[in-house]
Amino acid sequence: MAKIEVAYDQYAQETIRAIGKGVLLASRDAGGRPNTMAIGWGTVGSVWSRPMFVVLVRHSRYTHECIDATGDFTVNVPYPQMADDVEFCGTVSGRDHDKFAERGLTAAESATVASPYIEECGLVYECKVVQYTDVVPENFAPEVISEFYTGGDFHRVYFGQILRVAVDEDFATRLGLT
Repeated sequence: MAKIEVAYDQYAQETIRAIGKGVLLASRDAGGRPNTMAIGWGTVGSVWSRPMFVVLVRHSRYTHECIDATGDFTVNVPYPQMADDVEFCGTVSGRDHDKFAERGLTAAESATVASPYIEECGLVYECKVVQYTDVVPENFAPEVISEFYTGGDFHRVYFGQILRVAVDEDFATRLGLT
């Protein structure tokens, strides 16, 4: 299905709601092989007067290596019927699995970044990393450490400037928004 370009904030509320259920971040490894993982932490908004998608990726994740190799990523908002795909992509590593092939997902060429987008998803954000920072354990409230970081596998926070947002022509209808 053809995707059309829209403003970065046109579907921001729907994207933020989808993050809570899991969206798919896509990237490429140093050899150019596409990879995707489910993410549940991130947000879309404005930072430094630029449209930005902020995502968190643990250092242990293969995706961390991929983003560092390319300097970009895409965030793909799946349709509700893709919940099994999201779950699978969040439970196996791209080091050991070709998630695109195993789930029948299509790695489509993005218009502005090297990382692919996932054709089957209804909404895609193409993002270039403009800043990253590693979380500082000493700056966390103790309850956050005990709830999310008992193993010490802390996140890198990537600030991805949104270069392009594209959506299926019938995205709003398929989500029941119109």
